[in-house]
Amino acid sequence: MKYISFVIPCYRSENTIEIVISELIATITNGGISDYEIILVNDCSPDDVWKVIQHLSEKNPKIKGISLSRNFGQHAALMAGYAYCEGDYVVSLDDDGQMPLEVLLQMIEQLDSGYDVACTYYEEEIKKSLYRKFGTWIAEKMSKVMLGAPKDFKSSSFYIARKFVIKEMIRYKNAYPYLAGLLLRTTKNIAYVPARHRERLEGSSGYSMKKLLALWLNGFTAFSVIPLRFASFLGIFCSFIGFFIGILAIVRKLMNPDMLLGYSSTIASIFFVGGVIMMILGMIGEYIGRIYISINNAPIYVIKETTEMDELINKRGELM
Repeated sequence: MKYISFVIPCYRSENTIEIVISELIATITNGGISDYEIILVNDCSPDDVWKVIQHLSEKNPKIKGISLSRNFGQHAALMAGYAYCEGDYVVSLDDDGQMPLEVLLQMIEQLDSGYDVACTYYEEEIKKSLYRKFGTWIAEKMSKVMLGAPKDFKSSSFYIARKFVIKEMIRYKNAYPYLAGLLLRTTKNIAYVPARHRERLEGSSGYSMKKLLALWLNGFTAFSVIPLRFASFLGIFCSFIGFFIGILAIVRKLMNPDMLLGYSSTIASIFFVGGVIMMILGMIGEYIGRIYISINNAPIYVIKETTEMDELINKRGELM
C-alpha cells in the first residue's frame, strides 16, 4: 500500500474541520490504509481553527499543522502543504465537508492502474449561486482554451496526484499559483471519478466574485499568452473596420459632395476604438505588473508557525 498525504487548506472551519478529519480517518481505516499523513494549512483564518489544528495534532501524530502569516488564498495554502508532504500519492480536499470521501478508494485505484492524476466530478451539483456556476464554467473553458486541457477535462478541488506531479508543481516560485495550470503543464494523463455533491457542513463558499476574478487572472497571465494574441487580433480587426469606414466615407463624399459627415458616428468610433485601446493596455499592464512582482521575489506563502516546527523547518531548508 502506498504512503498517502492529505492536504487540507483551512479557512473559517473552526466548527467543521474536526468532523471532516473524523470522517477522513474513518474512511482511511475502513479502506485498510495505515500509512498516511494529514497536513492542515491554516490560511490565516479569522476564527480559532489554528487552535483546533494544534489540538488535533497533539491527539494524532499523523496530523501536522501549518499556519500562514496572512491570507494567501486556497491555491497558495495547498502549495504550502505540498511543499511538506511526503506521500507517494497526494490527495487535495476542502475543509467544508462537501468532499465525497466515499470515492477515495476509487481515486486511489485509478492511480494504481497507471493514471497520474484522478479528479472527481459531480454529475448533479447542489444548488449554487449564479456567479459560482458562472465561475465554474469560466474555469473549465479557460482550462480548455488557454491551458490546452483535454476536451473531457473537469476541474475539481478534490483530486489525487502522484508524487512526481506534486514535486513538479512546487517548483513554481512565482506569486500567482493556479493549480489547474500547474497540473496541466505537468501531465494530461488524468482520470475522472463521478461523485455525489454534498451540502456544506456550515457557512458558505469563501470565493467572492472578486476572488474568482483574481483567480481567473492568475490563470490568464501566469500560464497563457492567448489574451495578448487575442488583443493583437482585435487590434487588427479594428484597424480593418476603421480603414473600411474611412474608404466608405470618402466614396460617399465624392458621390455626394453636399453630404455632411456624421458627428454621432465619429463619436461612436472614437469611443469604440478608445475602449479597445484601453482594454489592451490594461491587459498588457496586468502582465507587466505580475512580471514586476515576480522578479521582486514576492512569496507564494509565508509560514508563521507549525505544529512540528523543528522538523518542518529542517525539511524546508532541504527544499531550499
